[in-house]
Amino acid sequence: MNQGAARLPRLPPNAPRVKPNALVRWCGRSVLQLGGWRVEGNLPDLPKLVLIGAPHSSNWDGVWALSAKLALGLDVRILGKDSLFRIPLLGPMLLRMGIIPIDRSAAHGVVDQAVALFQQRAQLWYGLAPEGTREQVLHWKTGFWKIAKHAGVPVLATYFHYGRRIVGIGPLFHPGDDMDADIARIRAWYQTVSQGRNHGV
Repeated sequence: MNQGAARLPRLPPNAPRVKPNALVRWCGRSVLQLGGWRVEGNLPDLPKLVLIGAPHSSNWDGVWALSAKLALGLDVRILGKDSLFRIPLLGPMLLRMGIIPIDRSAAHGVVDQAVALFQQRAQLWYGLAPEGTREQVLHWKTGFWKIAKHAGVPVLATYFHYGRRIVGIGPLFHPGDDMDADIARIRAWYQTVSQGRNHGV
């Protein structure tokens, strides 16, 4: 068991947090410790941002990311198909997990719905995997950049390093006027720090 997993970054005052629950946080820490994983880096003291995680190469990514989220007590929201919330028992469970229903068939699109959420809430950390799949891809999906740009919030880069068993918290990237250049710059940074279970970024 890696005792380093027990040392967690401090949750800053303006970061969104879940209702305090010692048992849930203990469960998150315990999973990280049993797996020999730890969380490295510093969380920004911001109420709103888009959080991306990469490389996404395995279902295990979700286990370590969720465990880190629970251990930190951090409230990170992701979007899910609204149809899932109509399934008995599943809908309330998804809401408790921080998943927000979204209508993927809506005319105004997922990006606009996500931007509207930022406008409606005092605090929102919205998380997603920019690759959009566990397979290695040549091009990332651009939704995360568009959401951050239109909502006027930065992008927080988080990463997995399977060799060192780290869930890492990286720097903030502020969207500029050249989407392709911004995404290339972010991917180049990932290549210096991350290592996926099955492939890189």
